[in-house]
Amino acid sequence: MDVPDFGIPPRLAARMSMAEQYEYLRTRLVSRRTLVTAGAVAGGGLLAGCSGRSVSPAPATSAVRGADVPPFGRHLAFGADPRRQMRVSWQVPSPVRKPFVRIGTRPDDLARRVDAEVRHLHTPGVRGVRPVVEQYYLHAAVDGLAPGTTYYYGVGHEGRDPAAPAHRSAVASFRTAPANPERFVFTAFGDQGVSQAGRASDHALLRQDPAFHLHAGDICYADGNGTGKTSDGYDAREWDRFLKQNDPVARSVPWMVTTGNHDMEAWYSPDGYGGQYARFALPDNGFDPRGAPGVYAFTYGNVGFVALDANDVSYEIPANLGYSGGRQTAWLERKLKELRAAGDVDFVVVFFHHCAYSTSSHASDGGVRAAWLPLFDRYQVDLVINGHNHVYERTDAVRDGRVGRAVPVGGSTDPTRDGIVHVTAGGGGRALYTFPSGVKDSYEGHVTRHDAVESFHWTEGQHNAAETVEWSRVRYTGFSFLKVEAETGAGPRLKVSALAHDGARIDHFEIRRGG
Repeated sequence: MDVPDFGIPPRLAARMSMAEQYEYLRTRLVSRRTLVTAGAVAGGGLLAGCSGRSVSPAPATSAVRGADVPPFGRHLAFGADPRRQMRVSWQVPSPVRKPFVRIGTRPDDLARRVDAEVRHLHTPGVRGVRPVVEQYYLHAAVDGLAPGTTYYYGVGHEGRDPAAPAHRSAVASFRTAPANPERFVFTAFGDQGVSQAGRASDHALLRQDPAFHLHAGDICYADGNGTGKTSDGYDAREWDRFLKQNDPVARSVPWMVTTGNHDMEAWYSPDGYGGQYARFALPDNGFDPRGAPGVYAFTYGNVGFVALDANDVSYEIPANLGYSGGRQTAWLERKLKELRAAGDVDFVVVFFHHCAYSTSSHASDGGVRAAWLPLFDRYQVDLVINGHNHVYERTDAVRDGRVGRAVPVGGSTDPTRDGIVHVTAGGGGRALYTFPSGVKDSYEGHVTRHDAVESFHWTEGQHNAAETVEWSRVRYTGFSFLKVEAETGAGPRLKVSALAHDGARIDHFEIRRGG
């Protein structure tokens, strides 16, 4: 649903950054008086409005007993050290007292208690148009864990009345990263949303028993337009439905998200990321953990992972173009240099939303190419994972913008010599896209002749430039996700597969360094 820019003249709005739009609206919009508490009516479809954020505990304004306030939407994320740190997050439909996690190595003995932080997200309404929405997200930083250990946990809180019984959810579990795993599996996709297909993606990846999951942005689609403007249709409570949908998998599989264009929720400060900061507790080692919560890094086993926010460099959707003032790209270079110098890191995987190389609807973003590809080449990144285009598409190994080595289905590549394979894994659940007219799907069991593809890339000013590309190797227009098996030892490798919801393999290839 499109909503007008209340009070911002179109010519003025076109010149304003997202933060400036937020401040303009914050001082001018009047909230309607009716208060709707998020989560209590999570099945509805009310529309949210303009907001800031608060991370202090919400005031206890209700007499509801703590035992009557059920937690929901549990989701995990690693801290900066997956061997010893886990962040446990969940939501409650109204304010609570003294939230906590109880944790232990046996499900019948959750002896350790860790207090949780309340991040209260307030979405003011617009008189006669949108109701007020209040959301309460809770996060517990669980540190000092033992590597390679299964932990059981329950989340809970006390009521307004200190004598009221605490409420604890059903016990769930997670496993910390081993100190030196010989093998592990992770999964990845982007562009999920709330739908039967989104739920099916969760069930499909859970069958792969991943150590963690990478989400390449466009997480929930509460912002339906994805242009980063206050005129975007927006329903804050779509997040309640999303977190409920994903609880069965995210309560046990760390859910490592980054930021897509639909995650720029212009009603929240700063730069539209106040909502993401409130809802997720991600590693805090990026260039600005609060202002850019989807930018961070972590190492699991012999693989270093780097999450980036491509809204900062996108020519296609420029609402946040340049918001970091170059700090993100400078941080990226420092992080890649650090990972390449680490003796225990064999591979570097980078994931973000917008595609440097794709031929589907959004095609390729020249801003990503200009800002980051030189760094990827210089530090020999091994694999790049994107979303944005709701398809599966995989390149050959690309070096300096050209095919460095053909990588057919079942092939292998060496990034030190051949270049980088870029994977678009945007089939996570949102409505699917197609490829340009006349371009056929080409995937395992359905390989067609490898022809050049007529496509385009975005240039500055939201223009596009036609290009004929040779690098588009594998294409598939069904729902799918990525499964990657990382192996260590004398011959480390990444075994990359793309799978459909039914487990059918769409594509597979291997990455080996110096082989």
